[in-house]
Amino acid sequence: MDAFLEGFKTTIIASLIALVCSFILGTLIAVMRIAPLKALNWIGTVYVEFIRNIPVLVIVFFTYLAFTFSGMTAGTIGLTVYTASFIAEAIRAGIMSVPKGQMEAARSSGLSYGQAMRFVILPQAIKIVIPPLGNQFINLVKNSSLLGIVAGGDLMYQGDLVNAKTFAYVDTYVFVALFYLVLTIPLSFGVGYLEKRLARSN
Repeated sequence: MDAFLEGFKTTIIASLIALVCSFILGTLIAVMRIAPLKALNWIGTVYVEFIRNIPVLVIVFFTYLAFTFSGMTAGTIGLTVYTASFIAEAIRAGIMSVPKGQMEAARSSGLSYGQAMRFVILPQAIKIVIPPLGNQFINLVKNSSLLGIVAGGDLMYQGDLVNAKTFAYVDTYVFVALFYLVLTIPLSFGVGYLEKRLARSN
């Protein structure tokens, strides 16, 4: 149980760090994709199309082998880079759904493009796409199991260690699955609640 709890703690830490970082990076990429500068559009588009079409396992392995990072660090970076591409698309869709008049009104009131995006457009866009963002965060938690492949110290890694000592295959991975459910089920209910609340407010 101590091993499982240690892995559970590591999974939570890695997931929270990757969640925050992927949200920030994804928002930045989304803004780049619809920015008035073609160079930024191109960079954002290349990032999304390239990363989304590579398995997350490959990204985690590359980060681990190409740099001198620990397993947890490499895994967290890999999760961040991968998840950010999906978050970028979700937020870009949210931005595109905000009426164009909002940007025009903000610019006419004296705000720069960056200020209008930050204070007017993005808050509305993020509110619109909260449900798909929540689903991406749930996927991130599940994908964190890949840290075990690079000795990241997470739940899956600790489960593998326990299994190697006890050979209790079924019991070990049932425990691992239960710990993941402790994380993902509340997240799933939370996303559903937010979705219903936003639907009522609209």
